[in-house]
Amino acid sequence: MTKEVKLNSEELGEKIVKVIKTIFDPEIPVDIYELGLIYDVFVNEDYGVKVLMTLTTPNCPVAESLPLEVEEKIKSISFVTDAEVEITFDPPWSQDLMSEEAKLELGML
Repeated sequence: MTKEVKLNSEELGEKIVKVIKTIFDPEIPVDIYELGLIYDVFVNEDYGVKVLMTLTTPNCPVAESLPLEVEEKIKSISFVTDAEVEITFDPPWSQDLMSEEAKLELGML
């Protein structure tokens, strides 16, 4: 008899962030989480995930592919039933959204 293991949304959220940190902006050597492109991650009771994110500019060359990569990588996590990425430019991205780690990596500190 197998016992079904349930994750709480906080544990799943940590797994999602870990996966997002493997995705890099191709023009900047920093992952999209530390870059400040991820505004919020929502997990519902059915383990459906919605990510609210932005891009560095509306004309970003990876505007089509980056959100799809985020969706696909999140869908590959155990327990996740669905993933949706919503792009917003409100508020617009700025360097102020970058983590200290990202700023250090880019020589901005």
